[in-house]
Amino acid sequence: MEFLLEIKVEEMPLAHVRTALEDMSEKLKKELASARISCDGLRRFSTTRRLILTADLAAGQADRDELITGPPKAAAFAADGTPTPAALGFARSKGVDVSQLQVVTTEKGEYVGVRKAVKGRSAADILAETLPSIITSLSFPKMMRWGMGSLRFSRPIRGLLCLLDGNTVSFSLDGLVSGNRTTGHKLHAPEDIEVRSFEEYRAKLRERFVVVDADERKASILRQIAALVEPVKAEMYPDPALLDKLANDVESPFVVMGSFPDYFLQLPLEVLSTAMREGQKLFSVIRSGKQLPLFLGVADVVGDPKGFIRTGHERVLKARLADARFFWDQDLKAGFKKRAPRLKQVLFQEKLGSYEDKAARLEKIVAYLCWKVETCKSARELAAAAVLCKVDLVTDMVREFPALQGTMGGLYAKAEGFPPPVVRAVAEHYLPVSADDPSPASLEGAILSLADKLDSIVGVIGIGVQTTGSSDPFGLRRNAQGVCKIVLDKKFSLPFDRLVEKVISVYGDKIKRPKAEILDQLREFFSGRLRYLLEREGIRYDLINAALGAGMDDLYRVALRARALDVLKAGPQFEPLILMAKRVNNILAGQTAPAVNPDHFVEKAEKELYATFTIIKENVGPMIAKGDFVQAQKIVFRLQPALNAFFEKVMVMAEEPKLRKNRLALLQTIHKMLLRIADYAQVVVEGEKTGK
Repeated sequence: MEFLLEIKVEEMPLAHVRTALEDMSEKLKKELASARISCDGLRRFSTTRRLILTADLAAGQADRDELITGPPKAAAFAADGTPTPAALGFARSKGVDVSQLQVVTTEKGEYVGVRKAVKGRSAADILAETLPSIITSLSFPKMMRWGMGSLRFSRPIRGLLCLLDGNTVSFSLDGLVSGNRTTGHKLHAPEDIEVRSFEEYRAKLRERFVVVDADERKASILRQIAALVEPVKAEMYPDPALLDKLANDVESPFVVMGSFPDYFLQLPLEVLSTAMREGQKLFSVIRSGKQLPLFLGVADVVGDPKGFIRTGHERVLKARLADARFFWDQDLKAGFKKRAPRLKQVLFQEKLGSYEDKAARLEKIVAYLCWKVETCKSARELAAAAVLCKVDLVTDMVREFPALQGTMGGLYAKAEGFPPPVVRAVAEHYLPVSADDPSPASLEGAILSLADKLDSIVGVIGIGVQTTGSSDPFGLRRNAQGVCKIVLDKKFSLPFDRLVEKVISVYGDKIKRPKAEILDQLREFFSGRLRYLLEREGIRYDLINAALGAGMDDLYRVALRARALDVLKAGPQFEPLILMAKRVNNILAGQTAPAVNPDHFVEKAEKELYATFTIIKENVGPMIAKGDFVQAQKIVFRLQPALNAFFEKVMVMAEEPKLRKNRLALLQTIHKMLLRIADYAQVVVEGEKTGK
């Protein structure tokens, strides 16, 4: 049976729309599953004014037999089998004859009970009961109340439509009653319409200038843009985030093209595109990578016959670009490098000092990183970039357009004639902002970005600021994820603990917490961010656990270990090795042993195991050293036959203490070597409980 729900609201932000749809669909599926109502093909649609769910549901619950237990058998029947008042009363309360009672065995003993046929509830009844609680349970960063009601939601709810198999599912919400009616476009077709199915709903709304599918609206925007720019042989400057936002902000997308005076083309493309996007949600128009004096806007209308929308954009944009040009000229006149002393007045963090202090720390951190990264040959340029990278915070342009942080620094550094490595490092040092952003393209940008992010993370955690729950005022999770992404993308092999210790030392007496506490917290903190990135690669959680279990000595080597496990997991030798390693771990649990002594071996199997292990250890060492964990594990596979023979023919826990300790020492030595590759005990094999 087709289910359709529409919550009609006043304009909601895109982030709220996505959160609401995801939460609502998950909660609906959970409630239906709990109620034993099958739900297939759940789809989500939305506009800025509508949250829409549709699915194919079962008509209702299946009928079932239910066993209802009553008093204990001993209390229900006398010794001669005669029913007692307890049995008679129970039968009467359930509407059955006492002869229909039966004895059932439970964990608590024998009881009397009766089986009754329970008719399943209809899906409509269950929906009417659960939908109000689902809707009222939705949460948003900012919520509001309206009118005299008590309901809190992202924006005021103006209507509810709910159908099942064409019939209205009736429920009420803060005075609103669901029905089978909605309205068309707010401006062009606000009248009520009645619908009986999703296809009729979608078709009638389309006739009334509402496209409910965001992908369809996005495609319409792109088609209209292509038609407008084709005559001038140009293209839209890519801006996926703006395109997503505009596709949500309109129900009937209409694209307009306008122009601005040519003299504004003296501004860099980055400035022009940002001024258009930040001020008016406009797209730049480019040809061969250069800005044309044109823009593209998207309106929620069916047309602009008199050009009012176009001319309105042109008038506002001209003023905004005039401001941007003024800021550009003033910043160039004041000088970029000359502004650096002003960073002393810009606070980074109360206990950690100013941005001038941060720049001084970055000089030292990039010097260390450049020394550790073998391919880095730009120590002098990186030092200059460290001094300059935050200077654009005190420029007029960045005060007006904060999104241009870093970008403007690179542009101003280039305008003042700094070398390309300095320009690239300054321009790229905020990247990546999210897991979907690219890492800095240049080596210099990657190193400066690492330094900047590590300085922030270590400093803030070092003074005891917590990042629990949703509280992360300094963006530490985002920065840590950026560090991990750069390390993986650039294949930087860096000693994690020593790197953190270096940053702590650069802070000097500003950090009071014990170094060990900070390291412990950061290992856990970074392991979570690294886990997220590896899971995005499709690597199983238990393989990531095994890679992390071998130590957080080097973030890149953790990733190499996880990827190696992922490569080998389907091979015939993998699972037997895992089981053997688990057996070694189980034997060693709670045991201690001195160093292994080959002279104390008496059995042929233990001598052969030690000889095989010695050869494997010599061969596997160089593989581990260069990070070739796939080859290292392949070599370790050769240990398995000798281990099998050892367990079959040797009593590890021998009565003779010297033999027992030496055999435990041998297994301990093998365990330590295996742990350099992975903590195999963390790998889940088929049939085991995951513990997740």
